[in-house]
Amino acid sequence: MLGLSHPLREMGCIAIFHLAAAAAAAPLPHPPTHTLSQPLFLCCRMFSPMADCQLQTPCRIQKCTTDFVSLTSHLNSALDGFDLEFCKALRAYAACTYRNSKVCRGNLVYHSAVLGISDLMSQRKCSKDGPTSSTNPEVTHDPCSYSGHTGAREHQGEEQTSPTYLFCGLFGDPHLRTFKDHFQTCKVEGAWPLIDNNYLSVQVTNVPVVPGSSATATNKITIIFKSYRDCTDQKVYQAVTDDLPAAFVDGTTSGTGGSIKSLQIVEKVGGKYVEMHARYIGTTVYIRQLGHYLMLAIRMPQEFAMPYEESQDLQLCVNGCPSSERIYDSGHLPLSVMGQLLPQASATHPWSVYTLETATTKCHEKILVKDIYFYSCVFDLLTTGDVNFTAAAHSALKDVEALHPRKEHWHIFPSNESGGDGVGTGSKFFVSPGLVCLILAVFL
Repeated sequence: MLGLSHPLREMGCIAIFHLAAAAAAAPLPHPPTHTLSQPLFLCCRMFSPMADCQLQTPCRIQKCTTDFVSLTSHLNSALDGFDLEFCKALRAYAACTYRNSKVCRGNLVYHSAVLGISDLMSQRKCSKDGPTSSTNPEVTHDPCSYSGHTGAREHQGEEQTSPTYLFCGLFGDPHLRTFKDHFQTCKVEGAWPLIDNNYLSVQVTNVPVVPGSSATATNKITIIFKSYRDCTDQKVYQAVTDDLPAAFVDGTTSGTGGSIKSLQIVEKVGGKYVEMHARYIGTTVYIRQLGHYLMLAIRMPQEFAMPYEESQDLQLCVNGCPSSERIYDSGHLPLSVMGQLLPQASATHPWSVYTLETATTKCHEKILVKDIYFYSCVFDLLTTGDVNFTAAAHSALKDVEALHPRKEHWHIFPSNESGGDGVGTGSKFFVSPGLVCLILAVFL
C-alpha cells in the first residue's frame, strides 16, 4: 500500500469521503457522532500509516444545523419579531457553513444546507448583512423561554428528554376534557377553578342555559399569569360574553418586567377568538366566543401543570368535576334517554326543537367522526336547541388537533360497559339506563 502513487491515494480518500457524505445524508434513527471523521481517519491510516492523522479536521455541518434548529425551534410565526429573529438565525447558519466550506467541500449535506439557506433567505427577504444569533449555549440560554430551560439543562449535562405537554379544554354545556384525557359533562354553576397552581390561575363562571334546567355554559373567563422571575409581572385577563378583549385588564398586550416576547396576546378574529402565548412556562391558551358563550383550550407542560399545594386541589383540569356536579362521565352519553325525556316543542320550551334524529344529522354536518365531540354536540342540541353549540363542539375538536401533543389521543370514543377509557379507540355507543335519574336532574 505504501507503493501506491499519491494521486491514487487521493482518489481513494475522495471516494471514501463521498461514501461518508452519502451516509450522513441518509436519515438515521441515531446519527453517529463522527459520521465523516471516522472514514477519513481510516483513509489516512490506510494510505499513510506514518502520518499524523489526528490533524484531520472534520466537517461540522451537523453542528451548524443543530444550532440553527436550537435557535428557531421556539419561534412562533404568529408573534411579532418572528422574521427578525429567524433572519438572525439564518445569517448565523450561513456564517457557520462558510467557516466549514473547505472541510465540507465534498459533503452532500453541506451543499444541500447552503442551497436551503439561500432559498430561506429569499423567502423571508433576509439581508445577507446584519446581526446574527449567537450559537454559544451560555449566551443563547433564555430564562424567559421554556425551551431555554430545557436547553440549559442539557448543556449542564443533565439527562435531557422531550418535555411532556398536557391539554385541557372546556366548551358547550359545559364539557370538560382534563389534563388526564378524562371527559366529563358537568353542571358547575357559578365560579369554578380550572387551573390554580404557582404559575397560572384560570377560573370560569357558568350560568344556566335554559330556564328550569341545571345545564350551564360559560359566560366569563378570568386568567391570572402570576409574576415569574424577571420574565413578567402578574397579568390578569378577563373575558365575558360579547367582550373578548385582545389585551390584559391593564390595557397591555404583553408581559412587563421582562422580555415582551415572554407573554403575548394575539387577536385572531376580532372579538371572537384570541390566543395567549406564555413562553416562559411553555403555555398556550385559546379563548373563543361562539353564540352567547365562551370556550377555552390550554396546553401546558406537565412539570408546571400537575404540582400543586393541598389547598389547590379543586382544579377541574387536574381532578375533574366533583362527582356531585357531573351529569355524565367516562363518555357515557344518555342520548336515547334524552330524546324520551325532553318536552314537546312549544312556545314555553323553545329549546326542544331538535329530536335525537335531527340533532344527529345537524352535528354530522360539522363532525364526521362519531367521537365524544360529536355526541357532545348532539347532547347540547337536545338540551338547548342552540345551533351555536354545534360550532363550539367542532371548534373544540380543532383546538385539540392544534394543541394536544398526541395525535392518537385526539379522539375520545364513548366507553363500553367493560370500563375502557375510550381514548383513541372505537367502541359501540353505550347508553346507560342507570343515568336516567341524572338526566332527569338536568330538567328538574
